[in-house]
Amino acid sequence: VRNGVIKDMRNKIYKKILELPFAYFSEERKGDIMSKMTNDLKEIEWTVMTSVEMLIRNPLTIIVYLITLIIMSPQLTLFVLILIPLSGLVIGTVGRSLKRTSRKAQDQMGTLLSKIEETLSGLRIIKAFTAEDFVFKKFFEYNENYTRTMNRVYRKNYLASPMSEFLGVVMVTGIMYYGGSLVLSNESTLSPEAFIGYIAVFSQIITPAKAFSTAIYNVQKGAASIDRINIILNAENKIKEKENPIEIKSFEKEIEFSEVSFAYENTYVLKNINLKIKKGQTVALVGQSGSGKSTLVDLIPRFYDVTEGKITIDGTDIRNFKIKDLRNLMGNVNQEPILFNDTIKNNIAFGTENIPEEEIIKAAKIANAHEFIMQTENGYDTNIGDGGTKLSGGQRQRISIARAVLKNPPIMILDEATSSLDTESEKAVQDALYKLMQNRTSVVIAHRLSTIKNADIICVLQNGKITERGTHDELIKANGNYKKLYDLQIF
Repeated sequence: VRNGVIKDMRNKIYKKILELPFAYFSEERKGDIMSKMTNDLKEIEWTVMTSVEMLIRNPLTIIVYLITLIIMSPQLTLFVLILIPLSGLVIGTVGRSLKRTSRKAQDQMGTLLSKIEETLSGLRIIKAFTAEDFVFKKFFEYNENYTRTMNRVYRKNYLASPMSEFLGVVMVTGIMYYGGSLVLSNESTLSPEAFIGYIAVFSQIITPAKAFSTAIYNVQKGAASIDRINIILNAENKIKEKENPIEIKSFEKEIEFSEVSFAYENTYVLKNINLKIKKGQTVALVGQSGSGKSTLVDLIPRFYDVTEGKITIDGTDIRNFKIKDLRNLMGNVNQEPILFNDTIKNNIAFGTENIPEEEIIKAAKIANAHEFIMQTENGYDTNIGDGGTKLSGGQRQRISIARAVLKNPPIMILDEATSSLDTESEKAVQDALYKLMQNRTSVVIAHRLSTIKNADIICVLQNGKITERGTHDELIKANGNYKKLYDLQIF
């Protein structure tokens, strides 16, 4: 049962992560999210889940014995019932302190995992800058802080058992003193024989009471992890699908931006964008870094929602469509190819099932990838490593293009790679991109002059606004910002 509950929680967290928008992850560390899915769940499994049985069984045992004690001596039991809340107050105080310290420890473990993830991702730079000692020193400090906090957690946790013993002794001493005074004063019906029997029954409460207090400590320790997990589970998904959304299976006419503005928190990065993209057109977005190009294309598949204005496809606001249907109309090729630690075949067919191998090979040929794939150790069944590290930059880009070709969407969103490739790879990638954009509606963040010249419309973005638009020749004649970018070759 315990494993089943933890499995369901892990599935629930993973599903929530997949549903959350990009904006959430820009404010969170990947390592901390991984820590919540692993260490925090393990903490819940070994503290809360193992204590549930004790929390249910022991109170029932205690209640049965208390009823027996009430029958034996209501007066003495009233004294016991006064002592119990005082003991509970002590246990609760230590428990709350344990929860705070445990929460701090779990946060620090999240930071540790984030540093490990950053190190693995940036190992090339670390070695290139001979920064091994520098990053190790920082990791050492984080690790020391975590160890100190965990030592505090262990000390408080180990305090539970001796404290329970001490409270038990205090209660027995108090009962013997008060009960003895009742017997000796002859003010109670409690006889010496009955008092001895009372002590014997009360002693049976001590063991389940100690187990119950230990369970409370464990639950408080695990509650810190539950709070951390709830940060993910309770996170608001701002990209919401309307009730009874419209299904859309095809793209017929045009995409239109109408007075679109977008702000990250309170900072506007796009302002009053008006743009029509007709079916079959290629629109090239150019501009210096930070001008808003990437944000503009991210609005089309609703990775973010507009702050003001609207985007329509065939006259319907994209917020009215089923999100899955909307994104199925689009293919993405990113500036940095995103590949997975799997075979070439599975990377090309990513997100699809039961695709015939002939279709995968056909897509690879269109992307100029088939030839180099066949030269790898196991062809299409070759594993490419984390992020495709076993492939060159140009090969990764062509696998990414093949994936988009296989999806065969009517709308293509493309962020051209800025990384320089050798001449042969550059030509192969350019040819693959040209084939990919044929007979499709394409929105391209363009960095290559050949792509820009072949576009139907070029939009020049500056400070979040479209300052110029037209064909290459028209914009050169206009002698504006595009001409400056062209002369400097800054795309």
